[in-house]
Amino acid sequence: MNPPVAAQGSHRADGAVRAAEPVLTARNVSIDYEVEPAVHAVRDVSLTLHRGEILGLAGESGCGKTTLAYGINQLLRPPAALKAGTVTFHDHDGTDIDLGGLHGESLRAFRWDKISMVFQGAMNSLNPVISIRAQLFDVFTTHRPGMSKKEKEERSQELLRKVGVDPNRLDSFAHQLSGGMRQRVMIAMALALNPQVMIMDEPTTALDVVVQRGILREIMRLREEFNFAVIFITHDLPLLLEISDRIAVMLQGEIVELDTAENIYENAQHPYTQRLLSSFPSLTGERGSFIRTGEGA
Repeated sequence: MNPPVAAQGSHRADGAVRAAEPVLTARNVSIDYEVEPAVHAVRDVSLTLHRGEILGLAGESGCGKTTLAYGINQLLRPPAALKAGTVTFHDHDGTDIDLGGLHGESLRAFRWDKISMVFQGAMNSLNPVISIRAQLFDVFTTHRPGMSKKEKEERSQELLRKVGVDPNRLDSFAHQLSGGMRQRVMIAMALALNPQVMIMDEPTTALDVVVQRGILREIMRLREEFNFAVIFITHDLPLLLEISDRIAVMLQGEIVELDTAENIYENAQHPYTQRLLSSFPSLTGERGSFIRTGEGA
């Protein structure tokens, strides 16, 4: 595998990440699916997200990445249940908020305002029977009841421009947009209230590489502009090596390695991380054959 951008020193130094102010802390989080027998989906996970940081969360399908994200954002539904641990949000004003203690209206007010989420599969996340404008307006009506209709319209147009979508698309419905445009609209909605943390669950997996690259470029640009922190979930480790400050590698519900992108690439410690890195072929060097020779060939 070729050296990614991260391995070439494009991200913050390890010391800068460690010294940064924390915005979200998870401690000893365990999540089960209460079926017979119980499935221990997340096991004693601890991590800290720093303000303005991109933290990549990598691992194979079924390792617990999305379940952890739902647990952090208090989105778990039965049979999933938080069995142990705490998640604390560290607000700009110095207030520490225990997310486990939020319920009902207080939890509803917290979501999207402080932490937003871009879900996997934008077509399933956008309402198919109302326009993009109506869906953005609903966010403002719920969380910013004092905004006038004109302010909502101006803010909606501004958000679409920021993610590279023509504001005329406010009148469109989800099925009238391409996959890349739907993902950009979801990112615009996640940015609507200027959250301090954005959780992105495989936001580019179903897109072609050209559209994927454009969306990633927008995410990086917006992160620089607004200084929000990102938890970026994907099974694509080379992608995380390019965009992340740090990477957490999950295996069977546990974080088996957590380090800077540079250190993960240059000196991965866990055998599973090493196998992930070696599973991606290099684009340069001598060509080889995948056809086995010898006995049985």
